[in-house]
Amino acid sequence: MNIVVEKQPKCIATLNVEVPAADVAAKRASITSTYTSQAKIPGFRPGKAPKSVINKRFGKEISAELNEAIFRTACDEALEKEDLKVLDFGFPENLEEKEDGTITFSTNLILAPEFELPEYKGIEIKSPPTEVTDEELNAQLENLRERLAEFEDVADRPIQNDDIAVVDFTTTIDGKELTEVIGEKGQYLAKRENHWLPIKEGSFLPGYAEQLVGLNEGDKKDVTITLDDEFPFEELRGKELTLHTSVEGIKTQKLPELDDAFAEKLVPGKGLEDIKDMLRDNMGQEKVKQVNDLKVNQIVEHLNKVVTFDLPEAIVERETQNQANALVEEGTKQGASEDDIVKREEEIFSAATQRATTNLSTNFILQEIAREEKISVSDNDLLARIQQIAEQRKEPIKKVIKDLQKNNQIQSIRNSMIIGQTIDFLLEQAKVTEVSAEEFEAKDAE
Repeated sequence: MNIVVEKQPKCIATLNVEVPAADVAAKRASITSTYTSQAKIPGFRPGKAPKSVINKRFGKEISAELNEAIFRTACDEALEKEDLKVLDFGFPENLEEKEDGTITFSTNLILAPEFELPEYKGIEIKSPPTEVTDEELNAQLENLRERLAEFEDVADRPIQNDDIAVVDFTTTIDGKELTEVIGEKGQYLAKRENHWLPIKEGSFLPGYAEQLVGLNEGDKKDVTITLDDEFPFEELRGKELTLHTSVEGIKTQKLPELDDAFAEKLVPGKGLEDIKDMLRDNMGQEKVKQVNDLKVNQIVEHLNKVVTFDLPEAIVERETQNQANALVEEGTKQGASEDDIVKREEEIFSAATQRATTNLSTNFILQEIAREEKISVSDNDLLARIQQIAEQRKEPIKKVIKDLQKNNQIQSIRNSMIIGQTIDFLLEQAKVTEVSAEEFEAKDAE
């Protein structure tokens, strides 16, 4: 088999193949023999039908299987001969069977990018402390107190800061009902009845709660606010809204005492010190996870900064579309309409392209490090991961394996596990300097 690989820019190569007639004939004979032994032809005993009959009955199938076998063999030989890292072998083009029986074809290969690995051991990163401070613990306890708070009606005074105002309101913009301007997605802003509104800065809509201070139960007021340029609904940014408000009640929050009785309500049989220990432990685990994520982000950022290379355009386009779909889904869940999505199409694809290129570059670098360090995933570890997937889906593992194989996802799972192990390896090798939370935030803001 004569194989010539012509490399081109941007991770593309053309594979030109010529298969000698003798090889073609031998492979065709082998495939035909298999059909002969298995075919059931009326009038002939199994395996005894003449080849001419077999070729007439199964000629198309034999040719298709022949072409597939030759293509697969050519790709395998190209990988071995040229030491290629192929992401996609494409499809055979210009396939021609010449008069002498020789077959020729070509195919466009998508190659993994070629680059030299930077120094990846001992990457310098900074880490905020993972210890849970008393201040953080107390803030969590206060959140729990607020969740168990009781509310008492207030009838002898106007609204004060930190009260809860019970209000009805309808919203207009330039004299029109809000839903006429932005449709049903603005329903939760357009009208509310018996809405409990904490009287504190930034509650619900910016500037709204503060303007109710001093009102009494039964009072009515048209409250005007202007939305800033960060408001989620683009149509309302910089617009002036009027909330026609009626105060239906005033309540004050009564927090429970921070004692063993409070702890008993949270977890029966536990005292306050037990609750503090449980909270500190859970918060500590979550903080360790968050700090590890911050470390990984620094490693990924460093690697992408010190090594750059061209990415395969077809792969980038595919990943960009995946990221764009994810961003659209996120926007839809947050209440964005189809019109909003269309208006933000350019912005969405710009963000999706950035995500795609970063993700792909990172993935290629980590895969190359895994090869260099001979990081691999055993079949037993892979099977254990698939078992976890089956348990999450609450499906038999055999069915899950069959589904994964059908969708060509087994290798993707293995690759994902290898990437995870490679990140763990880089974290172990990194030079970590612990800094205060304030120092880390200042660094992150640079």
